[in-house]
Amino acid sequence: MYMQRLAALYLSACAAQAFKYDGPEYKSLPLDTIFPGPWESNIRAPFNKSFVQPVKIFKLEGPVSGAGTVLQDANSQDSSFEISSGGLVVFEFAENIGGQACFKVDSFENDAFIVVAYSESPSFVGCRSDSSKVESLDLAMKLSIKHKGINCVEKQRSRGAFKYLTVYVPEEDCSCPTGPLRKELSAAKIESVDAEQKILGGKEKRKLSAVAISGVWINCTAFPSNPNGRAYTGYFDSSSSVLNRVWYAGAWTLQLSTVDPEEMEPSDEFQQNFDPNAPLQGAWDYNHTLKNGGVLNTGGAKLDRSSGIWPGDMTTAVAGVAVSTYDMLAVRNALDIIYGNQYHDDLLPFRGQPDRVYNLVNHFNDIYHLHTLVGTYEYVLYSGDLDWLGAKWGAYKRALEVSIRRVDETGLFHVSSVFDWIRPRQVDHNLGASAILHNILENSIQLANWIDDKQPIERWLRVQKRLREGLPSLYCEQDGLFSDDMGKRGCSGQDKVLPQDGNSWALLSNAIESKSVRYNISNNLRARWTKYGAPAVEFPNAILPLSSSYELLAHIVAGNHDAAVELMELMWGYMLDGPGMTNSTLIEGYRIDGDIQYPAYRSASLVSHAHGWSTGPITVLMQGILGIRLVSPLGKTWEIEPHLTKWLNYARGGFATKLGKFEVYIALMQSQRTGRKIETLKIAVPNGSTGWVRWGGKAVLWSADRLGRAAWYRYLEPENIEEENWQDWSAGAEEEYVRDETWVKPDIEERPVGDVDWEAMQKNTRFYRKRYDERELKLGYCIKAEEIEPANMGYQELLDFLVKENMSTETEKQDGSSLDSLLEKGDQQIVVGEERLRSWREERAAWAEWYVKEVHDNGVCGLCGRDCWHMYRIAMMPNLKDKEEAIMRLNERKQRQYREVFELRKACEERGEVESLGSKWKKPQGST
Repeated sequence: MYMQRLAALYLSACAAQAFKYDGPEYKSLPLDTIFPGPWESNIRAPFNKSFVQPVKIFKLEGPVSGAGTVLQDANSQDSSFEISSGGLVVFEFAENIGGQACFKVDSFENDAFIVVAYSESPSFVGCRSDSSKVESLDLAMKLSIKHKGINCVEKQRSRGAFKYLTVYVPEEDCSCPTGPLRKELSAAKIESVDAEQKILGGKEKRKLSAVAISGVWINCTAFPSNPNGRAYTGYFDSSSSVLNRVWYAGAWTLQLSTVDPEEMEPSDEFQQNFDPNAPLQGAWDYNHTLKNGGVLNTGGAKLDRSSGIWPGDMTTAVAGVAVSTYDMLAVRNALDIIYGNQYHDDLLPFRGQPDRVYNLVNHFNDIYHLHTLVGTYEYVLYSGDLDWLGAKWGAYKRALEVSIRRVDETGLFHVSSVFDWIRPRQVDHNLGASAILHNILENSIQLANWIDDKQPIERWLRVQKRLREGLPSLYCEQDGLFSDDMGKRGCSGQDKVLPQDGNSWALLSNAIESKSVRYNISNNLRARWTKYGAPAVEFPNAILPLSSSYELLAHIVAGNHDAAVELMELMWGYMLDGPGMTNSTLIEGYRIDGDIQYPAYRSASLVSHAHGWSTGPITVLMQGILGIRLVSPLGKTWEIEPHLTKWLNYARGGFATKLGKFEVYIALMQSQRTGRKIETLKIAVPNGSTGWVRWGGKAVLWSADRLGRAAWYRYLEPENIEEENWQDWSAGAEEEYVRDETWVKPDIEERPVGDVDWEAMQKNTRFYRKRYDERELKLGYCIKAEEIEPANMGYQELLDFLVKENMSTETEKQDGSSLDSLLEKGDQQIVVGEERLRSWREERAAWAEWYVKEVHDNGVCGLCGRDCWHMYRIAMMPNLKDKEEAIMRLNERKQRQYREVFELRKACEERGEVESLGSKWKKPQGST
């Protein structure tokens, strides 16, 4: 009832008055912090983003002298260090950083050049860069020394994120004095790095040379929206140094992942096989424009320059941006790109990189489709941009209708796509999708009210009711948790899974009315924690900060605030200080035994150490612990419900929207006169706003006066009825009460290290390598293991087999003649420069040859399938009208074939034919 009352207050307030806007405007961010204080010492953003110097020498090898003279605070003006052929120095920065490496050269000889390489983690420091795609390591970059003075790498060769910068002068153009420092991985097998390593741009032997350098720095190109990266519009401070560091590491992660949309990569590892303009394998090239001008929020600083925007990150990232830097223009631009690439059938793209091979067909995921809608609500809530919402409202409703149509007679969302965050089997009548949709419908009703479109609300309420009736069918009484779906991963299924993400969303959906059930789910999730965090059991061996961010919010909804803070201390504390971490940004995921290998990736160096989906604590600390929650755009109505928990004796923080500042201070205090203990609460909200303050089991509806401030205290052990009420904080209270120095923080419970399931590691590592083949693109049939096993088939034999098997099947012959004629028409028109492309069969053979090499060289399993070939052919069509028609016909064919293919794929899996396709992965020798 109180929500309806707040909504009515919002509408009446808007009608009665024009609000005064005292806060920042996100299109022109403030150049200084809004909340100055000692907590600013935790900000990781550099003071001068155009001149970020290293702080220490991590490693030295060979002829290098005086390298320490270029460090920050070295006090060595007019000094330089010299590095000669065979020398190597690794500089370490204070935080994970991103941008252009620059060098001030005092002297050089013999056509000198240096080679630079980058790594986010100390585990992969060496003379090649850590991976930004799927290769085990990226190439090193050659920087020719052209002149004395400042020499910087090209802007398009900037690096999205790194903490370690390797600089060396090879004795030969192709030699490297050392491999990566991560000598032994107890993770999945990592390809060894030979002493002879490739350097991008190096070919010939050279004379011995030396370079004298008096300056090394980074021109940080991240967060282009503000020249002062420390000008935060929010802050957090508490008695926990871990939580303080985590909050600011999250904020810096989001800043580092915010980039210039004109400095993106044109294609990822898969698309490079089709894109003639793509850089070399292992190289990167920030020369692609995703959107003209402005700023863009991406998924990961290093990893997602080619992918652009991942909607799955928005649920955690948007609110985090809003309460830390208020860089909402970066969020709006990301949403604009996604909506701008909405398909003709109203599906929203799986990711936001348009006009590439992926988006020539419906590269779609039901879950990420939903997350775009979540991000839309969060953007409008914090920005107050109702004009933007009005422009996107039609597209939003059509996209929502796509998801509503997935709810069938079971009262559950039937997922028909195969993508997600590399999570297996996000299909069937799915828990997570059903719960997210219930939450989105609630948000959509609010959005409709804000722009006065009541027409769809009644239907949305009916769908919510159906979902509430359907969700209990997935609840497993014996486990006290929900199952993943109604099929194999259901309560009685042979592969029962009680997912972390789905159960968290079940709580976040507000579809579970029983408080006891909510609390039991929270406790049962907590019972699964291991030494290094909360396992994502839906993806074996993984600890995933995305799902754990959902879990944090779920504990808050369940009223288990203690569990939320405990998990942040346990897991996010490890994400800062654990082996191989950056101590400054938040990692994408890692293994259950604490190793930094993310089990989804074949290469441990690929994992992103600055990933937006890992920043859930920013929102949880602001909304769950300080308890500040906006109810209407910009916070014209709000709720404040703080929870100090047993882990803290004080917490304070706040943020600003365009309307003004929101701030909360809560602390345990003790009377100097009587020794009695109290808890005090002070709040500040924008003038004219209204909301509920809930604290200590009591609540009051409070309207901000001219000052917008209030302060109370309550006795922790009241002695009479009057003391059970809140007491007004007066001037005398300031003198009587001081911080409770007798409070002692509890110890975190000791937990065992998680056991790695090596068989599942093998399966999931193969699964990642196959996801472009079987899960995304294979459309017609299974290939028996013995038919494609490299060990059983010669190279040419396999090449012939692939060409043959990719010819039209009976299904394609029946329904695809018009599509085939279009494709052949396109084939006949293709011209590249002065040369006509090879014939249809030659081109197809070239594609198959690439695929065979992948099978032989990398142990890739499965078969790309004819749809992959069609995508390639459509991409090459010069006539836009023919291309659009071909895309439409291909989409129509895919929809007709889906059910048949889905059943066939299930049959393949049950017979073991898909999972047994040849893999070279083996458990590492000596691993435990």
